[in-house]
Amino acid sequence: MRLLSRIEEIILLAIWRLQDNAYGITIREEVARTTGKTWLAGAIYASLSRMLNNGLVESFEGEPTKERGGRRKILYRLTEDGQKALLKIKQINEINWEGLTDFEVSE
Repeated sequence: MRLLSRIEEIILLAIWRLQDNAYGITIREEVARTTGKTWLAGAIYASLSRMLNNGLVESFEGEPTKERGGRRKILYRLTEDGQKALLKIKQINEINWEGLTDFEVSE
């Protein structure tokens, strides 16, 4: 299994947090909230497309809503492979940070 990029990790975590409400706009808002940065919609959708092709996420249509003029949202959820990839990168991050409790940036 290949390692996730940082962008993939951030987006997959956003999808996991959002659960049944993970669609383009909410994913972008969650990513912005957690990173403190504004992300272009294209960056989110390009990453989602790659992750769909790589089997890390799957998409499905939500119910039509009046607010969207009867259109359906395209929602995303992690696949089993996506969940495994997130767990693997979590383990790697924990190992990398192990013993670095006094880490500080000097000014």
